[in-house]
Amino acid sequence: MAVKTLTIDGMLVSAAEEQTVLDAATDAGIRIPTLCHLDGVSDVGACRLCLVEVVGSPKLMPACVTKVVEGMEVRTDTPRLRHYRRMILELLFAERNHVCAVCVSNGHCELQALAQTQGMDHVRFEYLFPKYEVDITHRMFGMDHNRCILCTRCVRVCWYIEAAGTKSVAGRGAPSRIITDLNLPWGQAETCTSCGKCVQACPTGALFHKGSTVAEMTRDRTRLEYIVTAREKKQWIV
Repeated sequence: MAVKTLTIDGMLVSAAEEQTVLDAATDAGIRIPTLCHLDGVSDVGACRLCLVEVVGSPKLMPACVTKVVEGMEVRTDTPRLRHYRRMILELLFAERNHVCAVCVSNGHCELQALAQTQGMDHVRFEYLFPKYEVDITHRMFGMDHNRCILCTRCVRVCWYIEAAGTKSVAGRGAPSRIITDLNLPWGQAETCTSCGKCVQACPTGALFHKGSTVAEMTRDRTRLEYIVTAREKKQWIV
């Protein structure tokens, strides 16, 4: 396995050639903010919060899908990056109806936490206030499209960890929606196994356990990590 040496925020870092900049930074203890990234499933570079500067490139690069290169110099925290990350967060809040005070994930939400750490104390863009429904047709779970940020974590977990293929994305741009079984109500989706992996993967209050009230929805990602690790090590193959 070839090893690449690069510099991240002035620190000399070694990484395997198949690793991404995000992997290398994480291994070195350098935190890069993310929303769509989830350990164990493939990255898609959807949220763009992990943008970094690479010396010699005029473009900002998404760390989660940018492979390490020998000698590359990466900067993860600059005024330019902080400006774009805050703008991305503001756009996410403006696109849907994120009212933290009445959200089941208040205090346990990755979007809310990132807004705080990135210094987002107000939104400079006009709120769209779309009219989205809450799907509570499933016997165990609910899906609130008002709080969805289209990170596709739930879709990737459903396809690549549970292998059910229940969830997909319909539409383009901001009006896109997460759908189940070609746009059936979740409770009518015959492919859904009711495993709850999508609920555990969701970073906001978009997916929740029915019966949860304000601030009660918490996640246990160790269950997903256990499944992924067991499959990678082939512990379930007889």
